[in-house]
Parts: sequence; C-alpha cells; structure tokens
Amino acid sequence: MAITVITINNDVLTRISLICFIVIMFPLTIIYTLQWILWLWNAWIVWRKESHSLANMLTLIIGLAILISPIIVNIINNTFNNKISDFIISLIQLSTFYVVFCFAGFISSAVMCLLYRPKKNKDYIIVLGSGLINGNQVSPLLAARINKGINFMQQQIQSGQKAPVLICSGGQGKDETISEGTAMREYALNKGVPENLVMAETKSKNTLQNMQFSKKIIESKNINPNNGIFVSNNYHIYRASGYARISGLNINGIGAKTSYFFIPNAIIREYIAILLGHKKIHLIMGILILIVSIWKTVH
Repeated sequence: MAITVITINNDVLTRISLICFIVIMFPLTIIYTLQWILWLWNAWIVWRKESHSLANMLTLIIGLAILISPIIVNIINNTFNNKISDFIISLIQLSTFYVVFCFAGFISSAVMCLLYRPKKNKDYIIVLGSGLINGNQVSPLLAARINKGINFMQQQIQSGQKAPVLICSGGQGKDETISEGTAMREYALNKGVPENLVMAETKSKNTLQNMQFSKKIIESKNINPNNGIFVSNNYHIYRASGYARISGLNINGIGAKTSYFFIPNAIIREYIAILLGHKKIHLIMGILILIVSIWKTVH
C-alpha cells in the first residue's frame, strides 16, 4: 500500500496515509514500550482476586522479565568478552523469536476453535470440571461452564430437537470433600435440569481423563460418541479439542466467558501446556537455535 501511495504521488493521499500510519503506530509503539507495566498491572489484579499459585503469577514473571532484560543484557556485555556475549545474546534473541512465533500460531489456532458454532442436534454435552470452592461449592468459573451447557441444551430443545444428556466431568481433588462431577450435577439439578438428563463422571483428574471417562459413560448408554460437544472456558477450548481427539471423540467445544483479568494468565498457561505436549519438536528446534547461535558467533 505504501508503494502505491508513493507511486501515485498525491499530496492529499500521502498526508492521509501518514496520519493513518501515525494513528496506528503511535499507540502500538507506546504499548510495546510500556508493556511491562500492563503485565505487572494484570499480575496485581490477579494477585488480589485469585489464589497466589505459580500458575496465577505468570504475568508477573513476564512483566519482571521484560523490565530487567536490559539490565541482564548489560551485565552479559560487561561480564563476558565480545564473542561469548554475542553468543548468549543471539541465543536469547533466537529463542525469544521462536517462542513468540509458536505463540502466534497457538493464538491463531485457538481463535479458530472459538469460531465453531455447533448445530442444535447433539446427543450429549460434556462439561469439563474445575476446582471447587471450600471443597464442595461450584466456583464462578465452573458455574459459567455449566450454565453454557444448560443454555445450549435449552436452545436445542426450543429448536424442536430432543434434549441432549449433560455429562458433568470431574474427580475429587485433595482439598475437596466431594467430586467436581457430583457438585456440578447438583448445580445443574438446582438450575432445573431434569434428573434423567444429567450424569456425573467422578474419576477424572485432568482434561484427558475427562474425555476418556466421559466416553465410557457415553458408550455405556449407547450414545453416538461423535455427535456431541464439550464445554469449557474459552481459553481452554483449543487444548481440550486435542484431548478429545486423542480419546477418540470427534467433537468440538464451545467456550464459556472468562473474567477479562484472568485471560492473560490463562492463555499463557494453556500455551505452556501445549509446548510441554510437544517436547521432541521443541528440543530439536532448541538444538538448531543453539547451532545457529554458534555459527553466528563464529562468523
């Protein structure tokens, strides 16, 4: 587009293009330069509203890393000779580029999953579990998942189709007095879901087991395993879709809304989980990055 504007050589068009460029690039430059503030601000909100676990401090770690990165680079330059410092910095830069490149692919795939709009003709709905409050109470995050499943069920019934079965999937954690599946089922019953249309899966400990054990229930009821959907929070749909395929369920998911302040941490956590699920390819790429860094230093 820029080449076209230059070729036309029209003053008005050139000025408009320059203004548009400034309007777009100025805020992006400010955000990029001060992004550490945004990361730390989000970390502060999460710290106040959520538990102080490592998983909930990811934005804090990223914000601090960005903030001290110039100091680290300066220390490397002052501590090592030129070749060693060039190698270390090159290794950091290439590794960062690779991580960001993979993250862009992850985000693109995750967004594509969220665009899925299922037909209202499903035989079942799997609602994936999450931690309980006080050991036996459905959390707001988990309630959002169950409500999403119930809403889909109601919409399908209103469209003239038969009611799907709601499968509440989640085992009992160490700090929980009942299984997540049981608490979820009670929540659904209190919301008016008929008892014969909601079942609890109570053995699973993770998302993969959610899918595997729910599939056993589906097959035991002679339900078509490929005519259903699952429900989780929007940030979790992409990874959960992979686990569904591994479990032999050719189904997709719909996402419940998540509190905006929690999304950055949740997305980063999902991304890390995806990376850890493909260790071999990342190990190979790490070796290639190391080789390239050595080659750049030598030459």
